[in-house]
Amino acid sequence: MLCLHHFCIIHRMSVYTREGTPDSEMGAACKTETSRKKTPSLEPSGATQLPASTNCLACSDDGSYLGVGHSQGLSVWCASSLICAAEWQQDGLEVTSIQMTRMAEAAYLLGTVDDMGVARVFAYHCEGIHPLSVINIMENINKRSICLTFELSEGGDYGAASISSNGAVWLEVYHFPSEAWLREIEMALSQKQDPKSSGDVDMKWSPVAVVIKIKPPTIPAGTALDGPLEVFKMTDFFTHCLALEVDTSSSRQWEEQSFNRDAGKTRGKNESPRRCTQHFLLPCGQFPGGSKAKSQPAGLPVAVCVWWSGSHNLLQYLLQKAPKNKTDVEPMPDVLWPNAKEILCSAVSRCSRHIALGLDGALVCVWDRQSGSPLSVVLVPATDSVFFRMQFVDYSPEPADVSQTFTEAKVRLLLLCKSGAIHTVTTGRGTQPCTVQLSKRPKDSGDLPTVTASVPFLQSLSLVMQRNGKMFLQDVINRTSVCLLILPTTHRIATPCNPVYALNTRQQTLFIQGEQDSSCSASSNAESQSQLFIFRFGEPDIIKRYIVSLPDSPRQLNTQSCVTLEETCNLYLQQRALSVDERNKAVTQTWKQLQETAVMVQQRHSRAAAS
Repeated sequence: MLCLHHFCIIHRMSVYTREGTPDSEMGAACKTETSRKKTPSLEPSGATQLPASTNCLACSDDGSYLGVGHSQGLSVWCASSLICAAEWQQDGLEVTSIQMTRMAEAAYLLGTVDDMGVARVFAYHCEGIHPLSVINIMENINKRSICLTFELSEGGDYGAASISSNGAVWLEVYHFPSEAWLREIEMALSQKQDPKSSGDVDMKWSPVAVVIKIKPPTIPAGTALDGPLEVFKMTDFFTHCLALEVDTSSSRQWEEQSFNRDAGKTRGKNESPRRCTQHFLLPCGQFPGGSKAKSQPAGLPVAVCVWWSGSHNLLQYLLQKAPKNKTDVEPMPDVLWPNAKEILCSAVSRCSRHIALGLDGALVCVWDRQSGSPLSVVLVPATDSVFFRMQFVDYSPEPADVSQTFTEAKVRLLLLCKSGAIHTVTTGRGTQPCTVQLSKRPKDSGDLPTVTASVPFLQSLSLVMQRNGKMFLQDVINRTSVCLLILPTTHRIATPCNPVYALNTRQQTLFIQGEQDSSCSASSNAESQSQLFIFRFGEPDIIKRYIVSLPDSPRQLNTQSCVTLEETCNLYLQQRALSVDERNKAVTQTWKQLQETAVMVQQRHSRAAAS
């Protein structure tokens, strides 16, 4: 495991910076100018009828197909013609979550979860849907396992499922035998076409391999730290961080139990099991997995990062198959990323170089996997609410010169608070972070955002959907509404608190489910069923200027690999030297802000004492 303790010590010496919103006069001028102009609107370019009880949508990463999850199964549609290409049905089954990715030239992998918490893997190939595997088979009703989340990596090489059973929660990461499945599908198709075949082919598909099983971290039994220097050992550092975290969690749990006991309440031990969030990571520079990535195909994940609810630590595990005789041994993380506060939300950049963490106390920490150190730690003026969700706003091409990646790397994040307030954070190494409040806490509950999704092919634009059914594209830099998305007057967004939609990055379109507005006059049964509406963003002139081209797949960073800790430290110090001028400017600005803040505080105390 790579110890990041030295990086944390260095980083603690840096100054936390904070920048407020623009002054009131400029904000008022912008608001007045914006109010004079009427926001343009965009209507759907087409619509088609959806299957009954459609619950979820997914678009393949190449933009060719749509996966539709509904009652009694799922179907695959052509994204261009909106014609159903294939369907798979099973009585009593209702698909509630779906994901779709291309695993070969004309083959696609689909991952689903149904209303009973069962995860499945399908393949779409040659106009047919083939059920390949059930992830959590219920062999014993008394030991029923429920899939909480299921995610496919881009390309379909790996999958990750969060499983719950009898109060315990763990994460399983799978390796899918894609090449073997393709051969078996071709074999099944050839058998069906054989005149001597009866038509029913009972194919035994290659099994899914469990690469790693991750449980919430615990302190190994009998482990003790003999002295202060033991903390700096690789394994003992992990145990030390874990011990601090477990001790804090135990204290908080004891306080909650005492409060509940005093209030006359009882709480079951397994009422709120810990949940995990994971992200697949591509090869990146000198961290574990970077040196092993050369022999693997481009775009193949080499690691998975995980954090558990209530945790301060981000853990990284390499995607290596465990030895057969050690499958029961709980794996130790290869990298531990310690943080000062509890992790509330996270996001990974498209190339997976940067990992952003939203922490308790309105802190944002962005880790740079290429250097193995924090890119920036920012305090956001979001005192009214805690962070709920975060994401990277847009795609920024990486510079060709490796030396520039240390001084010019900047990221922009979109933060959604539980109160409904939205903030943006722009930061980089050695630069002054900029935090802007994009929208305040809504006074009307109908204005609460239910979706804030970055649109990858529209530079700096975010798709916003509100509880009242309003949809619009928002410029997160200029803080303006670029375009309203309006459904026909006879329809509204289906389930606006949890809209069913999908973005097609290749065709630059939005697919969203709409339903008949109950306030409109009665219509035929066909018209009253849910509709799939299509918004094409490449046509309106108001949106064309925001369109950017995306690469076919996330590009791996072409950087030198540092295997040893000494090489990593040397590279980190080299980066610090390259950014010294920018960091000095940032420190000067920060001290100026601190002096101004100190004067304001003294004036307030003086006025309070005089009164």
